[in-house]
Amino acid sequence: MPTSQPTLIESVRRALRLLDAIVEDDRGPTAKHLARRTGIPLATTYHLLRTLTHEGYLQREGGVYAIGSAAARLGAAASRQSRPADMADWLAALRDELGAAVYFALYEEGEVRIAGMASGPNAPASEQWADFRRTAHAHAVGQCLLAQLGEDARREHLARHPVERLTPYTVQDEGALLRRLSRLPRGGPVYQRQEYALGTVCAAVPVTIGDVPATVALSLPASRSHLLEPAAVRLKKRAEGVITQLAFTVRIPGASRHDGG
Repeated sequence: MPTSQPTLIESVRRALRLLDAIVEDDRGPTAKHLARRTGIPLATTYHLLRTLTHEGYLQREGGVYAIGSAAARLGAAASRQSRPADMADWLAALRDELGAAVYFALYEEGEVRIAGMASGPNAPASEQWADFRRTAHAHAVGQCLLAQLGEDARREHLARHPVERLTPYTVQDEGALLRRLSRLPRGGPVYQRQEYALGTVCAAVPVTIGDVPATVALSLPASRSHLLEPAAVRLKKRAEGVITQLAFTVRIPGASRHDGG
């Protein structure tokens, strides 16, 4: 008895081949380049590219194509469902290398979310004594995430979670915080020294996860604050080396209960 074969829609297969080709080409391919690379007739290539762009899976600028927001959402959804151990293992390795508690956090649906953490006896986590979501202004994780937002989104967040003094070192008011965020070097570490909790210093570096603001951070006891900046530089190098290879947007049960840096 012959084995039944799945019905394959050729136009869908061609569209997926185009998406794969665009993902693999960092230079931004043109329609003609994609037709040559995939072997799809040029007229068909144009038709498929127009459709994918209209549906948000691609974006076109200056005659070249890149992945659009709809495809990015699919990638983020897939990563949430895959390989959670990769993140846990990577954070644990960072903790051991840096001798510090480390954190991975996202800014999702208007809130700060700690999605992963690694700490230990020799790398204690920062004690979460105030709600981490409402105190983004006072810790390195929150400041790093807010710095990745547009000005309107920052003000909207601070309207919901106003600046408040948690320690004598906390930024004084919203205006001072916004000025600080505007002066941060693009892509550079964000430092926080005892603004969230006395006795703890932190640093955070921004990372790219599709269109979701994200950060990897570390915290140290204030007695070891002289190690903060060298550790942050090493953290940034490690994040740049592997962040795009791991499934970091996985949802971890109970993540909102983790401590923060």
